[in-house]
Amino acid sequence: MRLLIVGNGGRASALALKLSEDSKITKMFFAPGNATTEKLGENINETDILALRDFAIKNKVDLTIVGPEAPLVEGIVDEFKKVDLKVFGPTKKAASLEGSKSFSKKFMQTYGIKTAKAVIFDSYVEAKEYLQTQEFPIVIKASGLAGGKGVVIAEDLEEAEGTIHDFMIKRIFGDAGIQVVIEEFLQGFEASIIGVSNGEEIFPFVSAKDYKKAGNGDKGPNTGGMGSVAPSPEFTDAHNQDFIQNIMNPTVEGLKKEGLNFKGFIFFGLMITKNGTYLLEYNMRLGDPETQVLLPLLENNLVDVIEDCLNGKELDLKFKDKKAVCLVVCSGGYPKNHETGYEITGVEKVKNSKVLYAGADYRGSRVVSTGGRVLNIVALGDTYDEARKKVYEDAVPVQFDYAFYRDDIAKF
Repeated sequence: MRLLIVGNGGRASALALKLSEDSKITKMFFAPGNATTEKLGENINETDILALRDFAIKNKVDLTIVGPEAPLVEGIVDEFKKVDLKVFGPTKKAASLEGSKSFSKKFMQTYGIKTAKAVIFDSYVEAKEYLQTQEFPIVIKASGLAGGKGVVIAEDLEEAEGTIHDFMIKRIFGDAGIQVVIEEFLQGFEASIIGVSNGEEIFPFVSAKDYKKAGNGDKGPNTGGMGSVAPSPEFTDAHNQDFIQNIMNPTVEGLKKEGLNFKGFIFFGLMITKNGTYLLEYNMRLGDPETQVLLPLLENNLVDVIEDCLNGKELDLKFKDKKAVCLVVCSGGYPKNHETGYEITGVEKVKNSKVLYAGADYRGSRVVSTGGRVLNIVALGDTYDEARKKVYEDAVPVQFDYAFYRDDIAKF
């Protein structure tokens, strides 16, 4: 069986490791891949959707798995389906649930999905006037894709007005911020649920917890994720039942009524408050770095899970009774301006964890940093403390210039 995995970050590495366990797979291609995927398959220097389609045809790819949000929103699944290529992911229309926060919020409101109250604005002037009537803190979201960084919790009117000016006038996220969603601030803790859809039902994985802020104690700017744990220690059975009844089930119903049925991954970003579980956002893909802790816990063969979904079959997902911890090691300056091109050393000294390259590639025989989130260190344990101890001990010998990471991942 020949696979094409679209993506190049830590999520692609996690997929590569999980898929490499399957003896049915004879060849894996990664577009564009990284240093981890180069060891497990063949990296191809291609990201254009039509070129990827042609590559899949020419190289007789049996299944394509799409990792990042951008190609999904651009319609890669639709293009592959036009030529009868087997692909796992949402259609362009369904991917709008991630690609447009305004579309997503309207969907939630229409189908009674438990979410924060919100108003959508295309006008900077109207948004500014609205803010002057609101209580703070308040949440401001760029409607389009902003690499996980287009959400600001504004503590006061000055910060809120500055945020919409940055988004709508300065366009720091390009066209992604010309429309904004302003919603009530929910107090509580976040959790992530990733599931797979067979076109009729959604089958959820165990919960995960993502650490979004750059600094210890959840301080500093938002990032793509500084670490993760699974299962989330705070997310109870009662929270899960609330999620299923008030979020997942009405989502399934809404997808059917809107003709958005798809076969792929879906991510629910949740906020758990004293009043229950609320939906913050959908991602129509595997989360990063949640994937890095969820796939090692999944006992099922991943290709079998995907093929069963594509064939519309029921799933029986099983997970190890373990705790998983992922530590993200970044380049100095991330998530703003950061340096790249530094050699990574010491990986061979890691004893009890897996090192997954993210923003890192081979330059000859050397592996060098190429992005802000450079690598992930992932470990399992019977307890969170055991898994945490493994990743932090194994982080010590892994070196590159200006490396940094949070010290409080999985510290409960």
